[in-house]
Amino acid sequence: MKKKVLLILGLILIPLVSIWLCSFGNQVSNKKDKVDPKNTIAMYAEGEDGEYNQINESTFPKEGYVLNVEKSSCKNGGSLSQDASTKTISLSVKNAESCTLYFDKEEVPPSKDTLEILGITSNGMRTNFDDPATTDEGIFEMEDDYGMSYYYRGAVTNNYVKFAGFYWRIIRVNGDGSLRIIYDGTKGYANGTNNADRFIKKGQPYNIYQGTGSRDVKFVGWMYGPAGTTKSTSKEQAQTNIADSTIKGVVDAWYKTNIEDKGYGNAVSDTLFCNDRSTPGKEVTEWNFGTELGYGENNTAYGAFGRFLIGNDSTDINTGGHSARVGIQPTFKCPQKNDAFTVNDTSKGNGALTYPIGLITADEIVAAGSGKLNTNNISYYLYNPSGWYWSISPYYFYFSMAFVFVTYTSGSLNGLVDTYDEGAIAPVINLSAEYVQTMKGTGTMTDPYQA
Repeated sequence: MKKKVLLILGLILIPLVSIWLCSFGNQVSNKKDKVDPKNTIAMYAEGEDGEYNQINESTFPKEGYVLNVEKSSCKNGGSLSQDASTKTISLSVKNAESCTLYFDKEEVPPSKDTLEILGITSNGMRTNFDDPATTDEGIFEMEDDYGMSYYYRGAVTNNYVKFAGFYWRIIRVNGDGSLRIIYDGTKGYANGTNNADRFIKKGQPYNIYQGTGSRDVKFVGWMYGPAGTTKSTSKEQAQTNIADSTIKGVVDAWYKTNIEDKGYGNAVSDTLFCNDRSTPGKEVTEWNFGTELGYGENNTAYGAFGRFLIGNDSTDINTGGHSARVGIQPTFKCPQKNDAFTVNDTSKGNGALTYPIGLITADEIVAAGSGKLNTNNISYYLYNPSGWYWSISPYYFYFSMAFVFVTYTSGSLNGLVDTYDEGAIAPVINLSAEYVQTMKGTGTMTDPYQA
């Protein structure tokens, strides 16, 4: 075990504090009642081997290190703290004091590593999502189930990726460092280009009913139970991931042919897709018909409905006109683990998928800049005038019809689309953090990120 040798930075507290303030640009603040000629301080920093080594410097380690407050101590009870953002260290002293400070290597979140590889920076957190993003607003951050996620917003032109022979657009950097991308064609297209090649298929129902008598809440599911036309008799059964939705079967087949069979599967991560079937109830949805039963033909409003909508009278519902909630707030966290679709990961997800592919969520559409419900936006990167396309987010079940959110031809977020309607498919996958490290480019249409 290494001997701890005190590194004397000053003979008395007043000169010591003076050295700190000058050397660190007010990195250290101090509250003192007494001074003593024997004040000393020692510093140790964590090495690559996990051992702490003495620092023979006159400044605190700042970049790449964080103070271990629990391990650090002062002999006579002085308290130490560090501001998480500025890394300012505060020392509160009441008596003659000597302190030993330990600094741990700061873990860099994998999503920040990916951010650096892409050469982009975050504009921080955002609170206003009501207004459509019609200009290139850049990158913002929001927590997801893995950590801090960074999403593109507005008329961005630097989020192009070329992978497996196709062009994609980056939705966001996931908290695990993987890159969530949405299909955008066999070649690069400028924002707003009217071309059906930007979808893998058009005219595709989300789920096909087998006659009116078979209509069921369960059909909002990416997977559901029981299989076939048998009515679900409980929410748990309706959300049992036994049978594939019609659209999932199409997306899986496309993935197998174009990604898996061509040897690109190793580059795709098992990051979750959220088919949010949580049922928050009337207090959240403000919808008189919104029950929390979630099975059979019971009227049911789902999580994203509660985040983005108000519908509180029958006239409003029957005419299809909902007023958007003021201060809508998307989330990248999946409320129910059962709805967090993964292939093998059963820690964060449900392990129910065959292939790691899904669709965009309503929350990601809003974060990208759609604005509140039914707000046209022909400027942001998700706008495609050649057709409306499916999300993976349930809207509600009402009057024997199961509705799912979509991105409409006007660029708006829309929810009044029954699952047997025929929309387009723009699949979503996640490139692994390891694969992202091999990519080059600037992310433009003519110089997309690619390995």
